Amino acid sequence: MSSKKMGRPPSDNPKSETIKIRIDQEIMNKLDASVEKLNTTRSDIVRKGIEKVYDDLQK
Repeated sequence: MSSKKMGRPPSDNPKSETIKIRIDQEIMNKLDASVEKLNTTRSDIVRKGIEKVYDDLQK
């Protein structure tokens, strides 16, 4: 028998850090609308927002 492990292969960029934030209902509605429109996840939208702010600060 082979000794290969079952499951998902390891990621090149594991996302092991978590943050918890407090937001109001208006921001949550905007986040959820963005998720629906872009067909992605809340986490991905937040990551993109952080990248955009960081890139703007580098200019």
